[in-house]
Amino acid sequence: MNDVAPRVSVVIPTLNRLSLLREAVASVEAQTWRGYEIIVVDDGSSDGTAEWLRSQTGVRRVIQERGGVARARNAGIHVARGELIAFLDSDDLWEPKKLERQIAHLDAHPECGLLTTEVTAFDERGLLPAKS
Repeated sequence: MNDVAPRVSVVIPTLNRLSLLREAVASVEAQTWRGYEIIVVDDGSSDGTAEWLRSQTGVRRVIQERGGVARARNAGIHVARGELIAFLDSDDLWEPKKLERQIAHLDAHPECGLLTTEVTAFDERGLLPAKS
């Protein structure tokens, strides 16, 4: 393990979403900003998630018995080494410049304690219409 703590710990809770989890992790690995660690918390999956996680060298893993998404997020926070925590659900993806833009904003506005982003909904067919 690298002795230098990452600036951002990306916590990804998951339960039986292996195919989607692979894409979520890839979207973090595609970030233009690199000072992060990825922590995946497997909340008792039975779909091969634990086995896949063991094969991933750039992903820290926490395996736990089913406890729900809040418990999984807290488990990720507990092992996080970063100054900042970023949550990513295992069925979501990040745009490649998400962290770059957010870190730049935080650096320019040190009084800021929380950031959120806009959301674009999509499924296997493409973009979904915005809800009003």
